Amino acid sequence: MVELASRFGTPLYVFDEETLRQNCRQFRQAFVSRYPQSQVLYASKAFINPALARIMASEGLGLDVVSGGELAVARSVEFPARNIYFHGNNKTRSELEQAVQYGIGRVVVDGFNELSLLNDVAGKRGAVQGTLLRVNPGVDPHTHAHIATGVVDSKFGFPLRDGQAEEAVRQAICLPNLNLVGLHCHVGSQIFEVEPYVEAIQVMLSFAAELRRRHGFELMEFSPGGGFAVQYLAGLPAPPVAKYAEAITSNVLSLCKELDITPPRLVVEPGRGIVGRAGVALYSVGSIKDIPGVRKYVSVDGGMGDNIRPALYEARYEAVLANRAGEPAVERVTVAGRFCESSDVLVRDVMLPRVQVGDIVAIPVSGAYAPAMASNYNAVPRPAIVMVNDGEARLIRRRETYEDLMSRDNV
Repeated sequence: MVELASRFGTPLYVFDEETLRQNCRQFRQAFVSRYPQSQVLYASKAFINPALARIMASEGLGLDVVSGGELAVARSVEFPARNIYFHGNNKTRSELEQAVQYGIGRVVVDGFNELSLLNDVAGKRGAVQGTLLRVNPGVDPHTHAHIATGVVDSKFGFPLRDGQAEEAVRQAICLPNLNLVGLHCHVGSQIFEVEPYVEAIQVMLSFAAELRRRHGFELMEFSPGGGFAVQYLAGLPAPPVAKYAEAITSNVLSLCKELDITPPRLVVEPGRGIVGRAGVALYSVGSIKDIPGVRKYVSVDGGMGDNIRPALYEARYEAVLANRAGEPAVERVTVAGRFCESSDVLVRDVMLPRVQVGDIVAIPVSGAYAPAMASNYNAVPRPAIVMVNDGEARLIRRRETYEDLMSRDNV
C-alpha cells in the first residue's frame, strides 16, 4: 500500500481483483447450490466502472442498474443485455428508451406513472418488455434509518397494505407491451440479521398466492433484493453469505410448498457484499491538532468528498497506518478530512501508533458507496482508483484534474 501511495499519489482507492472474484463466486455458489434457479446480480450503485463491469460479466453475474449512466457503463463493455435489471423510483423516458433499445432483461417498475410510460416506450419500439414490480412489504430491516427502504414510509415500491401493489399488478397484466413476470422487494442495506428477509419472503409470497387467486397471476420470478452486510469493525462480524443464502432459499422453498406455488426463479442483488471488502482507501496525513483533554485530530488529504458515508449516516470504519502497521497502537485519534464541514470526519476515536505528518492512513472496507458517491465539494478533484491483481497494479480511473472540473463551465 505504501508503494502504491507513492506511485499513484493520495487519496487513492485500491481494489483487489482476486477478492472481487472470490466474492462473486461465493455468492453464486451459496445460492445456486441451494436453489439452482438462482441469479446473482451485482448492485452497481455500490460502485461501477468498465473494469468492474467486465469482472462481473466474466464471473457470470448479472447487473442491477439504477440510472442511464450505470446502463451506459454496462453498454460500454457489451454487458449481456438479458442479464441487466433496471431499478429506480423515477426513471426518465430517455433512460427507459435506452434500456428497451438495448434489450435489457427486466425493468423493475416502481410507480404507476412508470407503468404507462414503459408500456408506451416499449410499444413504440415494437417490444414486449419483461418487468418486475417493486413492492414495499412494510418490513423493518433493523438498520440505519437512511438505508432502510422496506418500511411503510419509503419512496420506494408500491405499498402493500393499502392495496396499491395489487392495483399495480392488475394494471400491469393488462398492458400489451409489458410482460409481468414477477415481484421484487428490498428492505434495506447493511442488514446483519436474516429475520427481515424471512419476514419479507413470507409477506411477498403470501401476496403472490393472493394474486394468483384473484387475478390468475403466476409468479415466475421473485427477488428479495440485497442489503447483505459486510464487516467494517473488528468487533462486529457480519453473517457469512451461506447464512443469508440458507435462510432465503429454505424459506422460499418451504413457503412455495405451503402455498402451492411453483418455486420461481430467485434473483438476489449483492452490491456491498461484492465490493466492500475488496477496496482500501489510502490517505496522507497533512496536519495534526491536539486539544489536551478533548481530542487529537489527524487530518488527511481526502474525506467526505471521496467518502461521504460517515457524514451521511454515521458509518464507522477502522484505520491503520500503512507505513507503520507493525508498531503498537499507543494513542487515540480522530481521522478528519480536509473539507470545510465539521462533520467531515472519517474515523472517530481509533487507536494508532503515534501519528506523524506524512504517514499513510489506510481505511479498509472502502470499496462500497465511497467512490460511487464521491463529489467535487470545495472544487477538490476526485481520487484515482487502481486495481491490483497478481502483484500488478493498473489504473482503472485516473485522478481528476482542475481542468476536468472546469471542462464543462463557461465564462
